Amino acid sequence: MPFRSRPGQPDAAQAWFASSEGAVLLDSERDVVESALLARPAQPWLWLAPLPPGPRPDGSRGLALYARGERFDGEVACALPLPLPSGAFGTVVLQHVAIPDARGAGLLEEVGRVLVPGGRVLLFALNPLSPYRWRWRGQGLDAAEPLSWRRLLRRAGLEPEAVSEGMGPRWKPVAEPRRQHGAGLRAAYLVRAERRTVPLTPVRPRRLLPMATGAAPA
Repeated sequence: MPFRSRPGQPDAAQAWFASSEGAVLLDSERDVVESALLARPAQPWLWLAPLPPGPRPDGSRGLALYARGERFDGEVACALPLPLPSGAFGTVVLQHVAIPDARGAGLLEEVGRVLVPGGRVLLFALNPLSPYRWRWRGQGLDAAEPLSWRRLLRRAGLEPEAVSEGMGPRWKPVAEPRRQHGAGLRAAYLVRAERRTVPLTPVRPRRLLPMATGAAPA
């Protein structure tokens, strides 16, 4: 499970994103998240966030969860593997909830499982090259360059786009909704990916869950 705190307790990521400096970054990403949730109105979405998400966009339908210790909470309380049906979502938003190493591979595999063929993933990650990293230094947060994420996404049977998009501020904690081509020096970046209809490389077979089981209401 890609979280680091004890069950029932907020982890370092939650604490930082709840701070004014972290909130600025989430505010900078808000428009992109909302656009993604509205992009496929005929299909539900899954939104995994570092904090309890705000109101969902009008006209959209989906499931919003947030990291809470070693579990997810929100509209459903659960852990990995996700108690969600396979091929149920057209879009999955991973907003600063995954770890860029083998420990987070299980989450990406689950994302691939619950996506429909051709479904989209939006993965938001912290930029280790940004000067803004000094504002989260010592908070136990993980950051990696986009190449690392693309490798993990491919291993999970997902096809990432070749270029990321820079998000958020560079130096000062001021919301910046405009995006840029490439991560640059922005505090975070966005990697988009799609679930292939037929994987180009062998991946571990996914479990097929026809219905949600074992989930407890929040």
